[in-house]
Amino acid sequence: MKIAIPAENRNIDSNVCASFGRAPYFLIYDIETKESTFKENTAAVSTGGAGIKAAQIIVDEKVNTLLTVQLGENAAKVLKGADVRIYKAIDASIKENIESFAADKLVLLTQIHAGYHGRGNR
Repeated sequence: MKIAIPAENRNIDSNVCASFGRAPYFLIYDIETKESTFKENTAAVSTGGAGIKAAQIIVDEKVNTLLTVQLGENAAKVLKGADVRIYKAIDASIKENIESFAADKLVLLTQIHAGYHGRGNR
């Protein structure tokens, strides 16, 4: 199973990025093999639709689960359409979020915000 986590830095000990669509990187982590790769989020510099474009990156990576602080409704639609489960990340490091997910301590993200449509680089 592959999970994705928005990241500020290419470091598993850094905190989860508060922004999904504008996160500089995504950690792609395989729960079974423990392999991890940081992927640049090319959608972060988009003038619009960053969440949708970022969601498509996650789908293209064949990720099963996303751990994120928050998510816009358009990105959520893309992810849910691809059967990606979305969990609420905790205010902790990426590593701690992976450990919490593996221990079944994270909850599904239920509050999806309207997004920042037309507001550019937020």
